[in-house]
Amino acid sequence: MGSQCLARSLRIFSRVMKVVVPIHNGRISPVLDVARQFLIVESDTNAKQERKKVFIEKTRIVARAKEIVDLGTQVLICGAISWPIEAILVCAGVQVVPNTCGKVEEVLDAFLSGCFDEHSFLMPGCSSRKRWQVDVLDEGAENRGQRQH
Repeated sequence: MGSQCLARSLRIFSRVMKVVVPIHNGRISPVLDVARQFLIVESDTNAKQERKKVFIEKTRIVARAKEIVDLGTQVLICGAISWPIEAILVCAGVQVVPNTCGKVEEVLDAFLSGCFDEHSFLMPGCSSRKRWQVDVLDEGAENRGQRQH
């Protein structure tokens, strides 16, 4: 699928896409593991959006991951994320877009409009979004959920 966006591919299969983003002062929160405020964006094929903010106070890894999954999250766009939380989310079917930074509205606009690729809004010092072999920007990724070596 290359440079095409995950948002575009999800809209083919789903009428509504639920994207969750940890936020802090109008930007993507730099570390998911300690983020408290999250923005939930539900977007349909007609670009209609519903937004709401929620707080996650859980600090234990499994409880935090479960709460994110229980939000109905399909896509999580986040900054740094520990591998245990990422592993739980990926195993639960959440598409994780890690190592992302920038203003929340700019990131969401790019993602939902299909202008988000491998290097868009990449955190400084990060060369890739891949830790797990779940390439959220490549629909044909193989070995989903397996750790890269």
